[in-house]
Amino acid sequence: MRTADWKDYELLDTTAGQRLERWGDVILIRPDPQIIWNTPKAHPLWEKAHAKYHRSNTGGGYWEEKRKIPSVWSVKYNNMTFRLKTMGFKHTGIFPEQAVNWDFVMNKIKGAKRPVKVLNLFGYTGAASLACASAGAQVCHVDASKGMVMWAKENAAVSGLTEKPIRWLVDDCVKFVQREQRRGNTYDGIIMDPPSYGRGPGGEVWKLEEQLYNLLKICVPVMSQNPLFFLLNSYTTGLSPAVMAYLLSIMLTKKFGGTVSADEIGLPVTSTGLVLPCGSTAIWQSEASA
Repeated sequence: MRTADWKDYELLDTTAGQRLERWGDVILIRPDPQIIWNTPKAHPLWEKAHAKYHRSNTGGGYWEEKRKIPSVWSVKYNNMTFRLKTMGFKHTGIFPEQAVNWDFVMNKIKGAKRPVKVLNLFGYTGAASLACASAGAQVCHVDASKGMVMWAKENAAVSGLTEKPIRWLVDDCVKFVQREQRRGNTYDGIIMDPPSYGRGPGGEVWKLEEQLYNLLKICVPVMSQNPLFFLLNSYTTGLSPAVMAYLLSIMLTKKFGGTVSADEIGLPVTSTGLVLPCGSTAIWQSEASA
C-alpha cells in the first residue's frame, strides 16, 4: 500500500542510508537503514536542505541546521493540520506513510451510516484520532506520554476539531484496556500502533514480538457486537505482514467473521517513481464494511 495524495509532504530522493524529504517548505535529510543502495543524488535539493539528522555511535543523535528552520511549523493533509518540529531520534511528529490508513478509517466510518466509537491505542500525536473524529466518530485516544497527548490536542486545535468528541487520556494502554473490559465499555474500531521496544515504569522490558499476542487478546473483549475494523501497525522489522495477518485472523475472524488483509506501507519516491517501504499494516474488517 502506498500513500500518494500528499501535497505538503514529498519523499524527493533516497540514497546511501538517507531520505531527502519536503515537509511543507522545509527540506530535511533523515537516516533510514532500509536504504541500502548508493545511487547518485538525483535531486538538486540535497544541497539545499534546512537540516540533517546525524546518528550518534552511542545512541540517539542530533540535528545539524544548515538553513534557518522554524521551531514549529505545520503541514496539512485533507482537512487536518499537524504541527511539526525536529525531535530527537530523527522524528518530526507524524509518519506520513500512515496517510493510507487515515484514508481507510475515514472511509469506513463515513460508510457505516451509524454512530461509531474508536479506540486509538499508542496514539502518539493524534493523526489517526483526528482522521476518525473528522469522519464523525467518537474517539478515545490513549498514550502513556503526557507530552504526546498535549501535542495531539494542539493538532486537534489547529485542525479545527477541538469540539469533536475525543477523549484524551495519558495512560498505560494495557492497563487502560483491562479497565475498559471490567467496565464493559466497547468500541466499533480499534487502532493500534505499539512500539517495537521499550521499558515500563518498573523497568520491565517490552518487546512487541513477545507481547503482541496477549495485547491483541485483551482487546477482543472490548470490541462491540458489530465492529467495523481493527487496524494494527508495526515498524518492527522481524514482524512480517503475514504474521500480523495470521494474528488478527485467529483472534477476530472466528468470533466476528469478516476479512483480514496485510501489506507493507510505503511512500513514493519522486526521483525514481519507486516506493520506499516504511512499515507494515494488518487490517481486519467486517464483511459488511469490506
